[in-house]
Amino acid sequence: MDDTTLGGYQQVHGRPPAFGAADGQAYSVAAFTEDTDGRFGAALLFVRWGEGEQRPVGHLETEYLAFGATPDAALAPLLALPLAQVKAHLDALVEQARARV
Repeated sequence: MDDTTLGGYQQVHGRPPAFGAADGQAYSVAAFTEDTDGRFGAALLFVRWGEGEQRPVGHLETEYLAFGATPDAALAPLLALPLAQVKAHLDALVEQARARV
C-alpha cells in the first residue's frame, strides 16, 4: 500500500495524516461526506490542535471536492489525493482565513 495518498496513509499508519500549516498550527485531516439532495458530496476536514493540547481547538474545511451516488463513490477521489495536494488545500484554507481577518 502506498502511504503517499490520503487513503493509503490512513491504511498504512492507522491514523489520519497531520500537517504543520503556514499559520504555525498543527492540523490533522479526514475526508467526510454529506447527502446533498440525493447525491453525496465529499470534502476535507482539517482539525486544528492547540499547542501542547490533546484536544481540537478549531477546524477548517474545503467545499465539496467530489460527488457520487454513494458515500464511497464520493470519497474515492479524495482518498486517492496525494498528500501534497491535501496539504495544498490546507494552505489555501489558511490563506483564506487570514484574508478574512
